[in-house]
Amino acid sequence: MADKSKLMKVGIVGYGHLGQYLVERIQREGPAAGLCLVFVWNRNTERLRGSVPQELILEQLRQFTERAADVIVEVCHPHIVKEFGAQFLSSAHFMVGSPTALADPQVDAQLRQAAAHHGKTLYVPSGALWGGQDIQRLNNSGALKALSIRMSKHPSCFRLSGDLLSDWTEGEGRRVLFKGSVADLCPLAPNNVNTMAAAAIAADSLGFAGVTGEIVSDTELSQFHVVEVEVTGASGFSVATVRRNPAQLGAVTGRATYGSFWNSLLCCEGHGGRVYLC
Repeated sequence: MADKSKLMKVGIVGYGHLGQYLVERIQREGPAAGLCLVFVWNRNTERLRGSVPQELILEQLRQFTERAADVIVEVCHPHIVKEFGAQFLSSAHFMVGSPTALADPQVDAQLRQAAAHHGKTLYVPSGALWGGQDIQRLNNSGALKALSIRMSKHPSCFRLSGDLLSDWTEGEGRRVLFKGSVADLCPLAPNNVNTMAAAAIAADSLGFAGVTGEIVSDTELSQFHVVEVEVTGASGFSVATVRRNPAQLGAVTGRATYGSFWNSLLCCEGHGGRVYLC
């Protein structure tokens, strides 16, 4: 049996589909992977009863320091990142599952400052982003000139603010809902464009305002989410990728993204007081 004192202690904030996946996998495979679950929080605590051991349920999120987590994983909503992100970083590494929160320059600066001050790492999971580290390397070399991302999903898979998609009908085909800066898109689709937010963080020379995002509703996409990334570098360099992520109707997150989050969590062992794409 693994020595729990040597395992990385993990707190999970949020118990939607992704939170449930991480909790169940840590409980099943955690010791072998070097992980130990120390708390689970959800806005509606009753959802945890019967599926999460009582001793792991955190009733009040502000009490997170009592569990002494090494890394805290947020998988619920940007509002939690804005309210608690800097506090999390005061005592633990923080993997932000809703990086759309960082489209707010004040939140971005606050979390970066907290990470640097406390020597903790703000981890940004790649999620559905393919080639994120390559984008980051191109950015860091000074050769990144432009970045655009198109996300296409069945309309039932979008969770949008306002009336962008309230009138969709089955069989209507393809409809462009938005095309513009990721900075403007994040508040409109905070739960759908975390992939774009991760890309904007990787491409920090362009930033959220300089990365182009496009979301497309397509009733033909009943089994997949499609993410297309186009990168432009210096001297005519360019790369275009297309990622098809299996997904059920109504699913905000594609199935392959769950495994991507797990692999990102395994990287959260501490990389200094900085932002780290994992």
